[in-house]
Amino acid sequence: MQTNKFDSHSMTGDLVRVLVCPPHHAGWDRPEKLGAWRELGFHFLPRFDVAERQHDRLCRLLLESGAEVVCLPPSESHTLDAVYAHDASLATGEGIILMNPGKATRIAEPSAHASLCSKFGIRVFGEVHPPGTSEAGDMVWLDPKTLLVGHGYRTNQAGINQMRALLAPKGVDVLSAPLPYGPGPSACLHLMSLMSMLDNQTILVDLPWLAVETVELLKGHNLRLIEIEYSERDTLACNVLSLGSKRLAAIEENVGTNQRLREAGFDVRTFPGSEICINGSGGPTCLTRPLLRK
Repeated sequence: MQTNKFDSHSMTGDLVRVLVCPPHHAGWDRPEKLGAWRELGFHFLPRFDVAERQHDRLCRLLLESGAEVVCLPPSESHTLDAVYAHDASLATGEGIILMNPGKATRIAEPSAHASLCSKFGIRVFGEVHPPGTSEAGDMVWLDPKTLLVGHGYRTNQAGINQMRALLAPKGVDVLSAPLPYGPGPSACLHLMSLMSMLDNQTILVDLPWLAVETVELLKGHNLRLIEIEYSERDTLACNVLSLGSKRLAAIEENVGTNQRLREAGFDVRTFPGSEICINGSGGPTCLTRPLLRK
């Protein structure tokens, strides 16, 4: 029986417990919530029924991998973005760190994460406060003692400094990675839009969009880099969730990239993401907040 309540600073260990937020909990079935789709950066008006089916497929995939799936409860404060449950908190060996989202419409989500995690005995280890901003989609564990944090429009230098102050006493080195301008401030470009850890030695990357210093840092950690199929960049090919033990969850539309991953020795398990992922620019890592790996 798993007794450890806290995360092991891994993005590739076997997934034990994971938090999700189903579309109906995020208001995708409510016209007054759907009306904000343009403001939130969705490409088109979300279709609830399709999104719900696709999210159900992802959840079945997670359950089949052996993970316990827990759901963020509905809340009037949720926007459509709450379905992307990864961003509002970071799991650490000391408990969760609550983010202060750079996207102002998401500032209520961290407290919802704290409330749910408390039911599992997961304490709040720290919080990022203004003027710091932070979203966990900008945070990648390269190893248990190294957290790489993207510096961009969603996570600023003050937020990175606060993360460093929280984690340095625990022996964690917090490193900063500059993010490109990309589509601009209104777009959702996180560090995890450009890289996904696959196992302890391998990382999937969108190489042309990474800064030279970031590429050299990854190589300095002796990571094997696998490049995405670049024609699949806009369908979030770089956003892949490790389930542990060489198993991956990926969007089925990214046929070329998924084939590269299979050829590299990974067991790629797919689900359709046209509505739940591509429309809102959030892939399987974005849809999941791992709470415990082993």
